[in-house]
Amino acid sequence: MVEEDKVMQKQARDYIVFPLDFSSVKDAKDYVKLLDGKVGMFKIGLELFIDQGPSVVQMVKKESRAKIFLDLKLHDISITVQRAMERVATLGVDLVTVHCSSRAMLEKAVEGGKGKTQVLGVTLLTDNDAKAIETAGFRDRFVKDPYLLVMRRAKMAYDSGCKGVVCSGREAREIKNRFGNSFLAVTPGIRPSWTLLENDDQKRVTTPGQAVTLGSDLIVIGRPIRDAKDPAAAVRKVIQEVETALSQR
Repeated sequence: MVEEDKVMQKQARDYIVFPLDFSSVKDAKDYVKLLDGKVGMFKIGLELFIDQGPSVVQMVKKESRAKIFLDLKLHDISITVQRAMERVATLGVDLVTVHCSSRAMLEKAVEGGKGKTQVLGVTLLTDNDAKAIETAGFRDRFVKDPYLLVMRRAKMAYDSGCKGVVCSGREAREIKNRFGNSFLAVTPGIRPSWTLLENDDQKRVTTPGQAVTLGSDLIVIGRPIRDAKDPAAAVRKVIQEVETALSQR
């Protein structure tokens, strides 16, 4: 009952994660200030973090009330990942990504987070398709059905104590069914219907409404907001779409 109450209290904006995919900290800061109170979380990726380091986390904390998702996609030997997570945990970020390539590595990442920073397992990058899986040398059954690979890695993340996984909206429903509502399904590659492109570099896209309907807890929306003439207005349109989806669930 407590978990259901928390879900009911979640507002549409809390589903939205805006990625700070900028080479300039000034641009990132401008968008943080512009979208503060309009999105639930800001995502800091490799480009900005490598350029600015922990100071960019402090900037977001200073300029916004939103949660912080540090998208580092850690992948190394287990002890190195554990030590990296121990350092990340001191920054006060909420979520950090780690590739689902080894249960031992994921377990050490969770241990390194010390309950302060939660781990999200990366199942399959959204620009990967069957051809990319084949090139990487996976078995034919995973090439023919990438969904099987995603679910296998999601189970690895769940068994390792991760908070959730990064996955396509198309896999979110089954992930929630198998691992429960408290196991987060975080969905990148979100494209509102008014921004869908024929030759998009993201292969496994869903709209905000589709993703939330399928069970996504967080939806990462970058270009459709960043490239809009009025980013704040674009966020409002996304919020309306999410609200509609929530009312129909």
